[in-house]
Amino acid sequence: MDASEKLPKEWFLQADYDMDTAQYMFDGGRYFYCIFMCHLSIEKALKGLYRSKVKSDPPKIHNLLYLAQKVQLTLPPAVQEVVFLLNRVSVPTRYPEELRSMSGLYGQRKTETILTESRRVVAWLKTQLPE
Repeated sequence: MDASEKLPKEWFLQADYDMDTAQYMFDGGRYFYCIFMCHLSIEKALKGLYRSKVKSDPPKIHNLLYLAQKVQLTLPPAVQEVVFLLNRVSVPTRYPEELRSMSGLYGQRKTETILTESRRVVAWLKTQLPE
């Protein structure tokens, strides 16, 4: 297996690791980095599904909605809401224009909700893996 050909299980292991990192960032008060890691976790879970269903390496993109579409997922409304939100805030959390303004947008409560909902999304994505 080529190094770029991660098995679906490996993608999901990394998704779990990134979700743990999101929790660590939250616990340390690094809220928008927590959100960034939530996005990355869901992205990796979607790429694991892509690898499983399409049988090739996933594209090197970060668009969660695009990845969900490519694996022909019908997202439940609650999952779709989180995926849409994270997709929208992805770029600002990766490359913030201004640290203070970004920190003000995502406080503890809002970030905790995103973290909790992101965990649910990853858990749901795991249920979509073919047996």
